[in-house]
This record gives sequence, structure tokens and C-alpha cells, in this order.
Amino acid sequence: MSEMNMVQAVNSALDVMLERDENVLVFGEDVGYFGGVFRTSDGLQEKHGAQRVFDTPLSEGGIAAIAFGMGLNGLRPVCEIQFADYIFPAYDQIVNEIAKLRHRSGGEFWTPVTIRTPAGGGIRGGHHHSQSPESQFTHTPGLKVVYASTPYNAKGLLISAIESEDPVVVFEPKRCYRGPFYGDPHNVPTWAGHPDADVPEEHYTIPIGQARLAKRGDECTIVSWGTMVHVCEKAIEMSGASCDLIDLQSLVPWDKDAIVESVSKTGRCVIVHEAPKTSGFGAEMAASIQERCFWGLEAPIRRVTGWDTPFPHTTEWDYMPSPSRIAEAIRETLEA
Repeated sequence: MSEMNMVQAVNSALDVMLERDENVLVFGEDVGYFGGVFRTSDGLQEKHGAQRVFDTPLSEGGIAAIAFGMGLNGLRPVCEIQFADYIFPAYDQIVNEIAKLRHRSGGEFWTPVTIRTPAGGGIRGGHHHSQSPESQFTHTPGLKVVYASTPYNAKGLLISAIESEDPVVVFEPKRCYRGPFYGDPHNVPTWAGHPDADVPEEHYTIPIGQARLAKRGDECTIVSWGTMVHVCEKAIEMSGASCDLIDLQSLVPWDKDAIVESVSKTGRCVIVHEAPKTSGFGAEMAASIQERCFWGLEAPIRRVTGWDTPFPHTTEWDYMPSPSRIAEAIRETLEA
């Protein structure tokens, strides 16, 4: 075991898989010589060679199309879209080609593509470097979608994605790359917990579709993913409530059984995500939980989310769910 932050854990996952499988290739904008804009591929080109870790032109559609062809021909491409905000030029290739191949070919062909992309706000990146578009990919049959929250699950989920025979979109919260933090009432970023975690240096996996119980309680179920898991930990502390905190980890498929088991115990549920509220993945979860837990619910399911506006630059701490806003939702749910 070694202490790693999320950048180091992602780098370790790529390194392990490049060593383990000669068909794994890593590429994207500035991924090779420079080691990635967030340094997640630092040193990998020097170690594994420019034929396996390389830079691409600034063309997200081209990156996804190259990955599609590579996967179709027996390789395991791991491509990086430098910011999730810029994944949309590749959207057609991902949702109409990569995601649909197994269905269109009657199961005769498939393309095991892994698409990594940093998402979310908290780095003062403005609306072109802060969005959380995960729900737009959860609506696409044929894709798996995972969202890391810690160094440990960032490595385990990425290795599972690379080994999957299906295409996987891997979201990594850039706000957690070197340690999770949240905004205090004065809009000053504050560290919340140690930025490093114990992560095995060797190969390991976290099953796609399995949630993580981050905190145990019996009054309310809080469900979240990515950076918001850490913000929820602070919110639970502020609320004084006894809560199950479930880190979803995987959005497609998602661990319905784990959520239902918890909500059946607590009778209350608050869903937290950074993306806008309308058509966010929390809406799908709320509907599914209501279908299976209706008679056991003691209060309406609440959602605490980003606002239905473009992501702001100067007021990003007011946009993202804060510990105080989540704590208020927990208290209101308990009082309902």
C-alpha cells in the first residue's frame, strides 16, 4: 500500500494496465510528453514508449473515432478528454457509434473503449471547465458510466473500466485530484480530509455497479457521487443526524439494491449532485427509489443540486451544493 492522491492513483492504474496488457493504449491531448494537463499520465510515455502513450490533435471527435476503431480491432484504448466540458464534439462518436456497436452487429463485434474525463467545478475554471455532464451519458444504452470520489476507487474503477468488454465513460472530479475540499460561507476553499489515501500499488478492481457505504446511520439515507460525497460528510456532521452516506461510484449500472436496502431502513432519502437539477441523474434515482420504497417512505425524497443555470465563474461556491445547504435539506427531511 502507498499513500496516493487521486492523480497518482489514476496514474498507477494506467501504469498497471500498460504493464499487464500489451493491447492497452493511452492517448489524448497533451497526454504523452507533457503527462496530461493534470499530470495523470506523467512519466508513462517515457516508461512505456510513444507508440503506446501518445498525444493527439485537438479534436475530441477524432480522439473518440480513433478509440472506436482501435477497440473494434482488438485493442483496449484509454482516451482522455481533457475536460468533460469538451466531450460534446465527441458525443456523436460515443453515443451513436461506440455505444451502439454490440447491438448493431447482433453481438458479433464490440469495442472496449475507456473514456476518461475530469469533471465538476471548484477550481475557478468558469463554465467551460466546470460542468458535470454525466446524466447525458447515463441516458445512452450501451455505455457504462462511473464516477470516482477517492484515490482508492479512482484506481479500482479505472482498472475495471479498462478490463470491461463494454465501453465505459469514467468521470474524475478534478476538485478531488489533490484532495477534496468544500466552500465555506465566505467562499474560501477549505481542505476537508487528508488528500491522500492508502492505495495498493498492484492490480485490483472495484466492480462496476457496486455502491460504497461511506458512513452508517439510521435516520436518513444520503446518496451522492464524486466530490459531493466529501461535502455530504461535512453536511452530516453539521446536521447532527445519523445518516447512511452512500457513494454511488457507478451510475450505469447503479446499485439499486444497496440504495433500496438503506432507504427501507431509514425511511428518508436526500440525493446530492453537482450537476443542474432538471434531468440530473438524481431525478432517475428518485423515481426508482419511489417505485420500490413508496410504502416505507416517511418523507418526500429531496434533491440538493447545482442550479439550472450555466456554471458561473465568480460565484461557483454559491452554485455548488454546500455543507450548509445539504445540512438544511437533511434537517427538513427529518422534520417532515
